[in-house]
Amino acid sequence: MGSSERPLTRASIEAAHALIKPHIHSTPVLTNTTLSNLASTPQTPEALHGTPWEGQKPATPKVRLFFKCENFQRIGAFKVRGAFHAVIRLIEEQGIEEVRRRGVVTHSSGNHAQALALAAKTFSIPAHIVMPKISTPSKIAGTQAQGAIVHFSGSTSQEREAVVADVVAKTGATLIPPYDHPDIILGQGTMALELQEEAAELMNKKPELGIHGESSKGLDALIAPCGGGGMLSGNAIACHDTGIKVFGAEPSFEGGDDARRGVAAGERVTTVKTLTIADGLRTPLGEITWKIISDATYVASLYGVTEQNIKDAMKLVLERMKCFVEPSAVVGLATILYNEDFRKMVEREAGEEGWNIGVVFSGGNTTIEAITKIFADVPAAKAEREEGAVGSDGRRVAENVAG
Repeated sequence: MGSSERPLTRASIEAAHALIKPHIHSTPVLTNTTLSNLASTPQTPEALHGTPWEGQKPATPKVRLFFKCENFQRIGAFKVRGAFHAVIRLIEEQGIEEVRRRGVVTHSSGNHAQALALAAKTFSIPAHIVMPKISTPSKIAGTQAQGAIVHFSGSTSQEREAVVADVVAKTGATLIPPYDHPDIILGQGTMALELQEEAAELMNKKPELGIHGESSKGLDALIAPCGGGGMLSGNAIACHDTGIKVFGAEPSFEGGDDARRGVAAGERVTTVKTLTIADGLRTPLGEITWKIISDATYVASLYGVTEQNIKDAMKLVLERMKCFVEPSAVVGLATILYNEDFRKMVEREAGEEGWNIGVVFSGGNTTIEAITKIFADVPAAKAEREEGAVGSDGRRVAENVAG
């Protein structure tokens, strides 16, 4: 795909939103009293046992959470935003007949695969999708259901890209990258525009939902999952110079927190090989997304969470919010609940006033079978807890209501 000349600015994201709006869902922003209360309750010494924060005084941040539910987006994930924007821009540049003649190609573990397949089908464009053999079966099936031709590869980005090069050589298809392209980044950033507006609207109608009460000023911060970095970059651009701090969250299993490690070292990590359950986050940052995410004026900081943190957060979302999400979607929430570095930072920077935090649920493309496997080693729940009892992560919660 040609290099877009569109600047990476909020104005460009607003233009992208106008283009893709007819093709996407404006997904809901939900609140949940239980999860906001849990996030504002100190972790127990037992919960910190065996962590880097063992023996330290637990943080006591004050937060209210606003969940942007991209699991309710078309194809069950945010990726349609970038895919539709990139395809529409490609049609503008080359003409529909040329794009149809050549087709499009990409590589993806599932969500971008399904998104590009849907966007291509919408405009009757042939789509070739390179997917790792270990991709979630439901994501493979979802991609094939859109009429795309699926080509299988190994799981690393290098293995995927080798198969893409072969497809391009044989078909002449135009590559639409999964994350490292301006048009993809700008499309993904449209969710932050909606989140800011929707959260402010909720707080205007019900000031008590916000932590600042009658003097509600909207969101103070936003946290999003980070894989290749397209969504986090887009959200960071949309929030730049708005006063909203942006944070990234990653799985730490087998080095999955490459963005965090790269920023700490001052150099982009180019290879990631992890089998984290957050399968949508197994890719390294691209050159463009690295430039944005490594700039602290765009992304304030990044945090890693364990596989157990992800499982615990996912269990809370499924049981307390009644919301169907995939593991990758909850790394932001897991960071808020369990990463003491993040929690201490909020306590320090937000102080007594606290923060309204936007939390991106990136998608819901998983299966009951996959969820069953993830939780197979989790002991059966004890007798149903009464209202106000200890939460599933060991913290006492004030209420047990979905609000």
